[in-house]
Amino acid sequence: MKTESRYIRQIQLPSFGIEGQEKLRLAKILVVGAGGLGVPVLQYLTAMGIGTLGIIDGDTVSESNLHRQVIYDMDDVGKLKVDVCRQKLSRQNPEIKFNTFPFFLEIANAIEVLSDYDVIIDATDNFAARYLINDACVLLGKPFIYGALQMFEGQISVFNYKGGPTYRCLFPTPPDAGQIPDCNQAGVLGIVPGIIGSYQALETVKMLTGLGDVLSGELLILDLLGHHNYRLKLKVNPENHRITKLADSYDSPQCQLTASISPEELHTWYENGQPFQLIDVREPHEFAQGHLKHARLIPLSKVSELGLDFPKEKPVVFMCQMGSRSEKAVQVIQSKFPESTLLTLSGGINQWYQEVGDAYIQ
Repeated sequence: MKTESRYIRQIQLPSFGIEGQEKLRLAKILVVGAGGLGVPVLQYLTAMGIGTLGIIDGDTVSESNLHRQVIYDMDDVGKLKVDVCRQKLSRQNPEIKFNTFPFFLEIANAIEVLSDYDVIIDATDNFAARYLINDACVLLGKPFIYGALQMFEGQISVFNYKGGPTYRCLFPTPPDAGQIPDCNQAGVLGIVPGIIGSYQALETVKMLTGLGDVLSGELLILDLLGHHNYRLKLKVNPENHRITKLADSYDSPQCQLTASISPEELHTWYENGQPFQLIDVREPHEFAQGHLKHARLIPLSKVSELGLDFPKEKPVVFMCQMGSRSEKAVQVIQSKFPESTLLTLSGGINQWYQEVGDAYIQ
C-alpha cells in the first residue's frame, strides 16, 4: 500500500498506528502566513500526511527571506509565496490537497476563510493578525496554534482548545505600535523560526491524533541561546469566550507601553533609599549566581499566581537576565493589578553589570 510505504515510520509507533495516520489524512489545516514560521509548519505537515492544507498569504518572496524561509530560492524572488509553496509542496507529497489564498487575512474575509478548517495555525508576525485570528477562532469554535519569535526566543501555545484560554487571556489588549519589535526591526537568526514552527507542527499533530499533552493552558517559552525552557500557566477569562463579533479594527493601539526603568535610575533609587519592590523572574539557578539586593525570586512560570501579598503602595520592578522575561511578567499581571506601578528593568541584570557594575549584587 502506497500510504503505508510513505508513512511506515509513523505508523510503526505503537501510540500512532494506522488510526493516527488516518486522522491526519482527514484533517483540514489552515496556515496563516507562509514565512519563517509557516514554512517549517507546511513542510512537516505536508510530509507527515495532513489531508488538506490551506495557505493564506498575500506576500511575495524577497531575497531577505531566504536565510530562514528555506522552501524558497533565488528563482522564486518576486513570486507569490502561496504559489511557490503549492508548487514545491505538491512535489514533496502529491497526495495532499492544497488550497491557496493569495491575499492577507482581513476582517472582511477571516470568517469565510477559517470556517472550512479544523485547526488554524498562526504563523504571522504581527499583533493585529493574531487578535483577528483569535477572535475569529472563538466565534467559530476552532482551536489555533500560536507561535511567536523575539530575537533568540520563541513562544508556543494552543488557544481556544476545549474551552481553554484564548490569546486574549494571555494578552488582553494589543501593545502599542513599536513596543515589541518584529524580526524586521530586531533581526532573527535563520534557524530560530524553523525550531518554533516545528513545535507548532508538533502541537497540531498531537491535537489531531491524541498524542501526549496539548499545550493548552500553558505558554512554552524557549530561550534558544541559553537552552532554558519556561512554562507559564494561563488562566481562562470567561469573558474572552463571549465575544459576538469581530472588532471594527485591529490596527489601533489599545494599551499603554510597558514602563521601564534603567539600571542607572534603579541604582539611584538604591542610593537614595527610595521604597520599591524588586521581583526577579529568572530561574533559581540563575538567581543563585548573582542577584540584586532585596530581590524577591518569583520565576516567570509562577508570576500569574501572585495574589494578595502583592505590594500596591510602592513601585514594583520586575527583572530578569536580559529584559524580555520581565516584560512578559508585566504583560501577564498588569490587568490583575491595575492600580499598581509596574516597571521592567531595561536590559536585565546583564545591562546592570554594564552600566553599574557589581553594586548591590549579592
